[in-house]
Amino acid sequence: MSLYVIDDHPLMREAMVMLLRRLFTGEKIVELTRLSGLEEAIAVYGEPSLFCLDLKLPDTVGLSGIQEIRSRHPNTPLAVISGSPAADIEEMCLEAGADVYIEKSAGSGEITAALRALRTPPGDASAQPDPATNGKLSKRQSQLLVMLDQGLSNREIADQLGISEHTVKVHLWRLFRRLGVKSRTQTLHYARANGLLGL
Repeated sequence: MSLYVIDDHPLMREAMVMLLRRLFTGEKIVELTRLSGLEEAIAVYGEPSLFCLDLKLPDTVGLSGIQEIRSRHPNTPLAVISGSPAADIEEMCLEAGADVYIEKSAGSGEITAALRALRTPPGDASAQPDPATNGKLSKRQSQLLVMLDQGLSNREIADQLGISEHTVKVHLWRLFRRLGVKSRTQTLHYARANGLLGL
């Protein structure tokens, strides 16, 4: 298994590789400047355990990079790391199949927290089953549902839970995956229809 960093900007790519080496000691990291070389690299270096993808590559347009990776590797964690403001494109990236959107201007601490959360199994200390949901959701996911129902933003949720905004995004991604939905609106609709909010 290998970690794949796909970014055509040398300094950003090197910075990501350094961060990943500190975060996931001993794991193989593969650097690519184009998406077109991915499958050949996988044949040489092994199956992916994580993708770190820049949106703007010489051989991608818009969300095409996300869509291509998702079509070939539907279950591998995919972090989009882009220079575009999250407000402009984050929701579209998540709907296209990215697991988390990280701005390149974020600090190394925030990026580390988001990537670590992506690679952490859901069954950690903050993800114990909540009896109120009959084991369907973790305690953290149940908390998120209530906060989404209250209309809280990711920043407000992060402040209340004492975690980073990027970690909130990862928790939301896991919740979306668990419920088979792609947005906050769909999540709340599902939760109400299935009695997960006690309504």
